[in-house]
Amino acid sequence: MRQPPGFAADLIADMPESPRLLVLDSITQALGDVQGGALGAVIVSGSHGGISAGQFALLAAPHAVIFNDAGVGLDDAGIAALALLQDASIAACAVAHSSARIGEARSTLEHGRISHCNARASALGARPAMACRDWIALLAARED
Repeated sequence: MRQPPGFAADLIADMPESPRLLVLDSITQALGDVQGGALGAVIVSGSHGGISAGQFALLAAPHAVIFNDAGVGLDDAGIAALALLQDASIAACAVAHSSARIGEARSTLEHGRISHCNARASALGARPAMACRDWIALLAARED
């Protein structure tokens, strides 16, 4: 489901050089009919950060992607995409399932707190306990 016009822009207003922000309930939507495509965008997703989600993110080729850790799970299955995306030099992190609703990207954006991040995301300023919104604002500022 696409977000209403201006929703993403409200967050990064007055930063015209910043990466495009896509707020998608499912990472699979990054491969659909997203205006302008997902290539090089920052994707805020409501999806878990498992391997299957990571494979969709790889195909979309974003600059960065944010998932829900879905409680992390057995063998870190809920955040396995972070390592997969690290291998492709894509910044990725997950917000704590206790801070945002799984499957709702707006919740991730508005309330999500980073719980895990890959090395690429860390190099771009992502830190555990940081608000998702704050990391996105930091990414936008770095693009200036």
